[in-house]
Amino acid sequence: MNKIMVEHHPDQAHLDALGVSRWPTWSKEVSQFPWSFGEQEIAYILEGQVTVIPDGGEPVSFGKGDLVTFPAGLRCTWHVQQPLRKHYQLG
Repeated sequence: MNKIMVEHHPDQAHLDALGVSRWPTWSKEVSQFPWSFGEQEIAYILEGQVTVIPDGGEPVSFGKGDLVTFPAGLRCTWHVQQPLRKHYQLG
């Protein structure tokens, strides 16, 4: 996988199977910043609205209730449009 994958509003059974509720959380205020992923990250968005623009790629938007997978090696710019709070898992 070499692109951001967004699963809009997955069902609770899928989230439970992944153990999302036990993942750590991370928050970020409205902002814009560069980021690179050293390893794959899966995030479940609890609050907020974000657009991520991969270097040389098309913008990907996601928000509350979405499950997002970021591939290892991704370099991008985050545009946090509404304060973000997410569960995440690396690896």
